[in-house]
Amino acid sequence: MRIWVDADACPKPVREILYRAAERTRTELVLVAHQPLAVPRSAFVRMRTVVPGIDAADRAIVEAAEPGDLVVTADIPLAAAAVAKGATAIDPRGTLYTAENVRQLLSLRDFMSELRGAGVDTGGHAAFGARERQAFAGQLDRLLARMQGA
Repeated sequence: MRIWVDADACPKPVREILYRAAERTRTELVLVAHQPLAVPRSAFVRMRTVVPGIDAADRAIVEAAEPGDLVVTADIPLAAAAVAKGATAIDPRGTLYTAENVRQLLSLRDFMSELRGAGVDTGGHAAFGARERQAFAGQLDRLLARMQGA
């Protein structure tokens, strides 16, 4: 099992949680981004830089992810592709993407995009804080325990 991270937009506190989890569980963690990020020296953590381009990191993750892997992303189309491929996906706020909810989330995303295109202010996510960090850490621990026990 590997953990794949869509690292371009992944909050630093989430990356730090992932670094510790990779060490604790001895799980390979791969951060994929357009620009190199500083990562801790570890046998379990590595950085993969992709050529800049629309969805280049997403494509690299989908191509490399295998059933049983975990993908961390806020990008719903990437999550949908990962789930369709048999991987588990969560967002940096701890939301678990499933075959059941990812279609609904894609539809909502498309609808909100249409509203914004029509000039409607749809707001955005609340700031990332302690509650979101805690929700992510809890979901990650549950998933890793379940996935490594399987």
